[in-house]
Amino acid sequence: MNSMRERLKTTRRWVVKIGSALITADGKGLDRERLRHWVDQIADLIEAGHEVVVVSSGAVAEGMNRMAWVDRPKTLHALQAAAAIGQMGLVKAWESCFQRRGLHTAQVLLTHDDLSDRQRYLNARSTLRALVDFGVVPVVNENDAVANEELRFGDNDTLAALVANLIEADLLVLLTDQQGLHEADPRSKPDAGLIDQASAVDPALDGMAGDGGRFGRGGMQTKLRAARLAARSGAATVIADGRTEAVLGRLHGGEAIGTLLTSSQEPEAARKRWLAGQLQAKGRLVLDAGAVRVLRESGRSLLAVGVKEVFGAFRRGEVVVCVDEDGREFARGLVNYSADEARRIKGRPSGEIETILGYIDEEELIHRDNLVLI
Repeated sequence: MNSMRERLKTTRRWVVKIGSALITADGKGLDRERLRHWVDQIADLIEAGHEVVVVSSGAVAEGMNRMAWVDRPKTLHALQAAAAIGQMGLVKAWESCFQRRGLHTAQVLLTHDDLSDRQRYLNARSTLRALVDFGVVPVVNENDAVANEELRFGDNDTLAALVANLIEADLLVLLTDQQGLHEADPRSKPDAGLIDQASAVDPALDGMAGDGGRFGRGGMQTKLRAARLAARSGAATVIADGRTEAVLGRLHGGEAIGTLLTSSQEPEAARKRWLAGQLQAKGRLVLDAGAVRVLRESGRSLLAVGVKEVFGAFRRGEVVVCVDEDGREFARGLVNYSADEARRIKGRPSGEIETILGYIDEEELIHRDNLVLI
């Protein structure tokens, strides 16, 4: 057992994605017996103190099965109809299986637009974190019934990676109908060796993957891209055969199952580099000397009481720069309140926010996890 596999024992927050071919028995309808096995494993992880978010494929495939369609629809409206039909059975199956273990579930339907818009991104993150805090298992799927470009070009591997980024997961597990990533496509080269472990960004991995099957959209190429996306926020990824007995528990125990793709980034450093270098600021906050000192020396969150002036027309979740009283920029981050709200609560203690605004989303104007010093 190598040290990287051993580290999986210490991971706390998992995103587990299950592909269409697995969950629908290769298109024959929802495999409820297999679903119960995965749910038991997830429930065991939760009882051991872990947090788990499920990303479930299978809505289109289940809709096809209900409508007795053999081939995946080609037109957008037919795909959306299949997703809407199948989603009913998919969420019911997850709910009934988790209820056997005394766990509640919540359906969360997302599009990639939800995770690219900063305000909706923060809303989705807050909702998922609240669900986990309540002991509820979020079951996430792409909102195929209304998606446009996402349905034609999206895939749940990418969505799972975005969710891993969203909740700052330690581990992304992509359960598929193959053992993992091989040195060549095993469908054309049955003797191709399985890659046990590699860096997610290793360029040698390119070209080793095949495409998706009839029922899913994501082949090994999308899984590799997803692993690289997850690695940007510090999460490791395991690609493994979901039919393996007790696969999740054995992965947690450090067994060499599937392919482990590691990240060289620390989660906080990767996220803050993204904040510092890739987003355009929408506003500016002028901080008093005390707030500047606290942020620089103590690494704490920015509270409204330390803000003297607010400039710009930003929305909740957008990037603002923080400057000292001489106008020197020293930090930037994702703000929890809009510009109008920030102007109303500037200079006031957190305990007065609810009285001033009539509600309170967060006690901090910018949480330290979303703040980077320049």
